Amino acid sequence: MRSAWRPAPDAEGRTGGRSGAAARVRRRETMVQAAFLAPAAAFLLLFLGRPLIDNLTTSLRDATPAALLGGAASFVGRENHVRLFASEEFRRAAATTALYTAGSLVAQFTIGLALALFFRRRFPLGRLVRSLMLLPWLMPLVATGTVWRWMLDADDGVVNQALRALHLTADGVPWLTSTHGALWSVVLVNTWVGIPFNTALLYTGLQAVPSQVHEAAALDGAGPVRLFRYVTWPLLRPTAGVVLVLGAVYTLRAPDVVLVLTGGGPAGATRTLAALAHEQAYARFEFGRAAATGNVLLLVSFVLALLHLRAVRRARHL
Repeated sequence: MRSAWRPAPDAEGRTGGRSGAAARVRRRETMVQAAFLAPAAAFLLLFLGRPLIDNLTTSLRDATPAALLGGAASFVGRENHVRLFASEEFRRAAATTALYTAGSLVAQFTIGLALALFFRRRFPLGRLVRSLMLLPWLMPLVATGTVWRWMLDADDGVVNQALRALHLTADGVPWLTSTHGALWSVVLVNTWVGIPFNTALLYTGLQAVPSQVHEAAALDGAGPVRLFRYVTWPLLRPTAGVVLVLGAVYTLRAPDVVLVLTGGGPAGATRTLAALAHEQAYARFEFGRAAATGNVLLLVSFVLALLHLRAVRRARHL
């Protein structure tokens, strides 16, 4: 009679089979993820990667109209960057950009946060008011700048007419023609444009804060200030970081408000790096130096994004 004994299955073989199946599942998931990411990656490479490469190669060449019409611009290496960093107008534009960006961010974020906290309360027509607040951000910047330039006109502007009617000034304020006040006038307009964006994102972040946490802190005796400092702000900090980074990048790269209001004047008082690059490319036709200025803006934006990501990672490990 033949024995019914059979050798026990190899435990190592079972483990190997299971690991092989798991590896196949992981490969399949990776392929599915890559398939979903492929269209976005192709779009970024086509519409962002190619222009970035062209800008980099242009900054390394003597790209002037004469050189381009001659067939090819000669390679000059880092000469455009060296000449750019050595110029006084670049240093002045960099300082102006720092003041313009910092002033705009502080004002936009502070007012946007205050409005977001205000809109958390329910009141009649609250949704309609929140929707109307988006209009300044949705309007084209050229139209916004044109309207504000008319309003801030030193002679016929609505703002100066109102100040004269209230007997607060006799001659009017040179909002856009003074070398000392023009920059802050541009900051004012840019703040007005950016407030809806900050309010919308911060309001969305506040909606994600659990109401139970606020109720528990209020029962423990926390007042409005302590409630915001120890409960709301820590939970809102990731959203606030995104808002600040996006606001900084948008303010750095957009010359529209400056160009429409003052054109970079008077006497270069409002010329930011973005406005300087526009002037170099389309007024002086120094395409190589304009591309070098664009590289500086790109590098600053990249550094800001890296600092934000690093701060987010540190916050997760705390």
